Amino acid sequence: MNRADFQALTQIRLEEADILLAAGKYEGAYYLAGYAVECALKACIAKLTGLHDFPPKDTSNSYYTHNLDKLLTTAQLRVQLESDRSGNPQLDAYWTEVLLWNEGSRYLRKSPQDAQGLLQAITDPTN
Repeated sequence: MNRADFQALTQIRLEEADILLAAGKYEGAYYLAGYAVECALKACIAKLTGLHDFPPKDTSNSYYTHNLDKLLTTAQLRVQLESDRSGNPQLDAYWTEVLLWNEGSRYLRKSPQDAQGLLQAITDPTN
């Protein structure tokens, strides 16, 4: 997979999450919204290769995780995000919301507020 693949998957997962949210399927909307963030971070990691390809699985397990916090570090975005969060309470709240998601979220019941909150945190164009 390459950067463009992950960018496309990010948009697809967001669209799917919106559809599920509108249909009242909050668990699925929440889960796919989190996967959209994962795909976006993996697109950033792919960009770091210079060829925009995602590194082969045998090179590093740090790329092959669903842990958003670890992916943030691997994408070399932590310092910038932390700096941005320190001066922006809304961004800080949104990232805190995003970090509540994990791969195990697929087993959890989610409320409409949970799904809407995560989607808002991900898609707010300003923050």
